[in-house]
Amino acid sequence: MPSTPLAGLNPAHSPSATGGGPQVSSFTLPNGLQIVVIPDRRVPVATHMVWYRNGSADDPPLKSGIAHFLEHLMFKGTATHPAGEFSQVVASLGGQENAFTSYDYTAYFQRVAKEHLGTMMRFEADRMNGLAFDEDVVGPERDVVLEERRMRVETDPGAQLAEALSASLFVHHPYGTPIIGWMHEIEGLTRDDALAYYKRFYTPENAILVVAGDVEADEVRALAEETYGRVPARGAPPERRRPREPVLNASRRVTVTDEKVEQPYLQQSFLVPSSRTQAGHESYALELLAEILGGGQTSVLYRSLVLEQEIAVSAGGYYYGSLLDAGQFIIHAAPRPGVTLEALEAAINAAVAAFLERGVSNEELERAKTRFVAEMVYAQDSQAHLARLYGSSLAIGESVEDVKLWTQRIEAVTADEIREVGERFVRKGHAVTGYLEPRSA
Repeated sequence: MPSTPLAGLNPAHSPSATGGGPQVSSFTLPNGLQIVVIPDRRVPVATHMVWYRNGSADDPPLKSGIAHFLEHLMFKGTATHPAGEFSQVVASLGGQENAFTSYDYTAYFQRVAKEHLGTMMRFEADRMNGLAFDEDVVGPERDVVLEERRMRVETDPGAQLAEALSASLFVHHPYGTPIIGWMHEIEGLTRDDALAYYKRFYTPENAILVVAGDVEADEVRALAEETYGRVPARGAPPERRRPREPVLNASRRVTVTDEKVEQPYLQQSFLVPSSRTQAGHESYALELLAEILGGGQTSVLYRSLVLEQEIAVSAGGYYYGSLLDAGQFIIHAAPRPGVTLEALEAAINAAVAAFLERGVSNEELERAKTRFVAEMVYAQDSQAHLARLYGSSLAIGESVEDVKLWTQRIEAVTADEIREVGERFVRKGHAVTGYLEPRSA
């Protein structure tokens, strides 16, 4: 069954495997399908992933949730293979499968013994070009999506706050619309909506195939030509036309209160460049700023608010920049009993200002860079992680070379660059601030 993150749970960029890492190769079939091969010969398995350059931010007006809804319907069979056959074959081979939708892409993957890679390609190529489902499956599957939204959002105050913050930060850009869609628009999605969206985006020119595992590039090319190569080209890939979010010139506030809230919570969201919209090294500097300011128990905010002032039970931050369009910089904290959210917010602002005033120390800079270099090593231990890293990066318009050079570019960031992006986008920027509080009796 498909499994879909509700709020762009594409993790922050991870360092690529460079130096002694896998020798990644890339090529394109005549029909436009881009293919990336990542050798990993430690175990005789292969991870097979197909990425489409469309996500919830490409949903047509009044059709929010259609990208995610179509992801579900992609498991409902083709003209050649009835519903459930693909999944049954994967299970019978002892494999794993899943799918997910994010703001900028939709992906489908299987992990099987390497000798079954060709079988996965045949099924997935068929699904790329031959989706066919009857009207009678649409209503029940739409009900599944509606129940998913009820369980994950309607009954979860924290998810409601996250949704409200995104909608307040992105008032013009579709990142302000939840990936799963708005309830009232999901209710109106039809078979024709899904098929129209499928015909527009599910083409070889708009797809990326990533294969990681105990394979050779020539072997993958031959199998891909026999399977995906038979899918006819449709011409130029679809154009992704999205509005640009205007500069946030005013601070905004949202508050969610609910009787189920036991722990109050505060979040500040800042509109910042993404890895695709950055000028110079802004994205890399924001990655390091987030690590130094809010990455764990050695971070500036945790030490100040939790350990020294003892006014918070948790504090941190992160940068969400692996996006086609604008990114977000997040600061969050939860107060100790008796501390108001207003007092906690003031303390956060003071801690950030004090940090930027003194600048980044050499120790902080080296510790943050060391953490990212370590992630580079850990990334090589998971072929699925590597496949997802390359697929998600290429799906937002980055190149194989961009992924390979990620760690090198992180290591080139200076303390002054980190301080500069902090001053420009966080300290002097305007935030959307969200409060999560228990409802008074």
